Amino acid sequence: MKAVHFGAGNIGRGFVGLLLHEGGYDLVFSDVAAPLVDAINAASSYTVHEVGDGGTDKVVTGFRALNSTTQQDELVDEISRANVVTTAVGPTILKFVAPPIVAGLALRDPSAPPLQIMACENAINATDLLREEIKAQAGEAWDALEGRAVFANTAVDRIVPAQPAGSGVDVTVEPFYEWAIELPPFGDAPPHIPGAHFVDDLAPYIERKLFTVNTGHATTAYFGAEAGIDKISDVLADPAIAGKVAATLEETSALLVAKHGLDAGELAEYRATILRRFANPALPDTVGRVGRQPLRKLSRHERFVGPAAEAAERGLSVDALLAAIGAALRFDDTDDEQSVELQQRLRAQTADDFTASVTGLTQDHPLFARVSEVVAARQAERE
Repeated sequence: MKAVHFGAGNIGRGFVGLLLHEGGYDLVFSDVAAPLVDAINAASSYTVHEVGDGGTDKVVTGFRALNSTTQQDELVDEISRANVVTTAVGPTILKFVAPPIVAGLALRDPSAPPLQIMACENAINATDLLREEIKAQAGEAWDALEGRAVFANTAVDRIVPAQPAGSGVDVTVEPFYEWAIELPPFGDAPPHIPGAHFVDDLAPYIERKLFTVNTGHATTAYFGAEAGIDKISDVLADPAIAGKVAATLEETSALLVAKHGLDAGELAEYRATILRRFANPALPDTVGRVGRQPLRKLSRHERFVGPAAEAAERGLSVDALLAAIGAALRFDDTDDEQSVELQQRLRAQTADDFTASVTGLTQDHPLFARVSEVVAARQAERE
């Protein structure tokens, strides 16, 4: 069995690639970073170091890497003969992944089993987005190619921090992980990935993860940055900040109960597990890494405005989420391009214009006025 994985970074090697290896796949990484591609090809194995309670070292073998810029023909050939294609590149990069997949499908034997495609991104229904990119770029050829692939959305969760200097292609991760994959697209022939679990309805898993792990992680980072704390685990050692993070996740859990009928007691246990993961002192994770790209994280369907908007529509509490949004607006990291732009836009735009352009909320939405008030308060702080 062969798997082609786009994105040979830390998540690609330390999570998705590891589980594909454990599933018995011959693993082909694709990346645009030439030094990384060269380093992977120079190694006969790499180790995934799980740090924290229950962690073990796991060795990955049977892999190689292709430069998707300079080895396009080889990449297309590998895709044409692969069983599985996965991605961990970021949702905005999926449009660049689509062309070689289209070309690989065109070369694929029509009698072969369909290529199983899964985008493993921190976004809702990222595989659907990739499918639409592939369909658009295939154009009139799509009708002939459509039957050569199946697409399944996934929900992925593993903390992979910035790596220690000198670690090479080894990866340090937390022991916990979750890879949920929707089963229906595969019928009775799902991919062989023992570390993943297949579910009939993925939506609750996606939103439970996004609105708990992603919301909680970013909330921790922004309140930590506000307090001048650098390490994520140290942030949660502060009882006052830990209380703010917990309150935020209680609001997102209330939404998950109302929307998906999830069990409140099970969600409380899930929140506690997530907070223990963030507090893992063995993970060298920083507020700068977790908090980067605040404009994306404040967008309409992301980890703050997404759940807050739906909660407001249902008349649920959003006070803690609004406080977290306020902390995000104070994130001022001159090394992060989006942080710099965020602060510039706060200076240049009115509160209503900023709210509309950054969050995507319309003025008639029940959350709009309250977010605009938070923005105005941040602008007043700067005067």
